[in-house]
Amino acid sequence: MIRAISVIFLVAGLGWAAFGFMRGGSSWPSAETSQRTPVVVELFTSEGCSSCPPADLLLQKFDTQPISGAQLIVLSEHVDYWNHIGWTDPYSSAAYSERQSAYGRRLRLESVYTPQMIVDGTEEFVGSDSSEAQTALKHATVGAKLPVRVSEARVEGGSVKAHIETGPLPESLNKAEVVFVVALNRAESQVTHGENSGKRLTHVAVVRSLSKAGLVEHGEAFSRDVAVKMDKNIDPSQLRVIAFVQEAGQGKILGSALEKVSR
Repeated sequence: MIRAISVIFLVAGLGWAAFGFMRGGSSWPSAETSQRTPVVVELFTSEGCSSCPPADLLLQKFDTQPISGAQLIVLSEHVDYWNHIGWTDPYSSAAYSERQSAYGRRLRLESVYTPQMIVDGTEEFVGSDSSEAQTALKHATVGAKLPVRVSEARVEGGSVKAHIETGPLPESLNKAEVVFVVALNRAESQVTHGENSGKRLTHVAVVRSLSKAGLVEHGEAFSRDVAVKMDKNIDPSQLRVIAFVQEAGQGKILGSALEKVSR
């Protein structure tokens, strides 16, 4: 069942050749992929929603990089507003519900719902609709993106650490937020209650931390080490980190990058 909720929260590019990074580090998943146009695909989902498993599977397909010329940087953000009907999604957080609601306000939606997919912060649609997704992804690959790089991603002292760099923000923009995300490569659950009772559900790129790393001002670049606390029981080899630059007010995503985490 697709469920809608009221929206109550408010929360120009340069080519790679024009931007020299100051730190070393390998790209992921491949050199070929790094030459593609990065596109952020956010799926707002829940293990308590019977309409969500097909959208989870579509996101898994996108994570295999099936679209020529695009590097799909997928994020599975589990909302918490389904938890009261019998199954508490172990990957859910009120923070992701709030992020989704902020998108609803920004995109002037009457309500938000699950499963909902949002591409580069600008286009939204039912998360299992592959046709709408193909159209949105095609739009997102047109035009240059702001260069973003994540390097030196590692687990150290109970934290996931990395270095983030971006190209200069176009002077047409006053400022933008740099967002740092830590996600599980893969997760699964045997659901015993709620709408998906009896099903074994699988997910990719399950967001475990999403935080603002700082601001990038117009005409300036961004370079900073970042760190977030992480459950010590998580295997570092099962983690990926993502960084993206998003217009203030949770608007358009201007550029993005991802990196696997080393031990």
